[in-house]
Amino acid sequence: MTQQVLAGKIGVVFGVANKRSIAWAIAKAWSAAGALLIFNYQGERLKENVEELTGEFGEKTPLFPCDVSSDEQIRVFFESVRGQTDRLDLMLHSLAFAPKEALEGDFLSTTREAFRTAHDISAYSLVALAREAAPLMTNGGSILAMTYYGSEKVVPHYNVMGVAKASLEASTRYLAYDLGPKKIRVNCISAGPVNTLAARGIAGFTLQERAPLKRSCDPAELGETGVFLASDGAAAITGQVIYVDGGYQIMGM
Repeated sequence: MTQQVLAGKIGVVFGVANKRSIAWAIAKAWSAAGALLIFNYQGERLKENVEELTGEFGEKTPLFPCDVSSDEQIRVFFESVRGQTDRLDLMLHSLAFAPKEALEGDFLSTTREAFRTAHDISAYSLVALAREAAPLMTNGGSILAMTYYGSEKVVPHYNVMGVAKASLEASTRYLAYDLGPKKIRVNCISAGPVNTLAARGIAGFTLQERAPLKRSCDPAELGETGVFLASDGAAAITGQVIYVDGGYQIMGM
């Protein structure tokens, strides 16, 4: 997208881990459309990766540590954001985690701790981050979260992550209702399978040849959808799940 439809917009991006991250695809598209971005990283192990990637936007691209399972780290992160800008327009939530053993075997075996962890990181974190971001969205804004079809239909081995994504999508709708009067929109992109670090941890998570387009999606296409949902062109869209999956979601068999 060559038009600078996000020129002057300022956004925060949560969830870049490496160059294959969906968060990175959307961040690149947002930046190409003119947005200025601030990034999080989780722990020193990922800091170098994120620093190297964001270096493409210039050496002064701000990034700060934030483990979203900690309210204190979220608070400190947004304090750092306020040191960079007095307003936000965009927020990307591309965060999900469940213990590996919970993505193997059957859902019935999900432990209480695995269930709690998956919902805390994958769903509640959207609420916690939105609560901090919203006061900075003084001119309205767009909050975007990443989800997957396993939230509404059984995808073997997706297990507790599917249940957590269902919670994320419901949270999106309730946040859209709460934040609508402030002109803050909250939407999800439901991506078809792409080759990410998270996807490689789930057995059988493959491309969807049964989709009408006979393919899934390309990260760049997710980026373009992210730009649209962040732009004024989507000003009347909130509380929605937008499927970018080659049409797989419409198929019954």
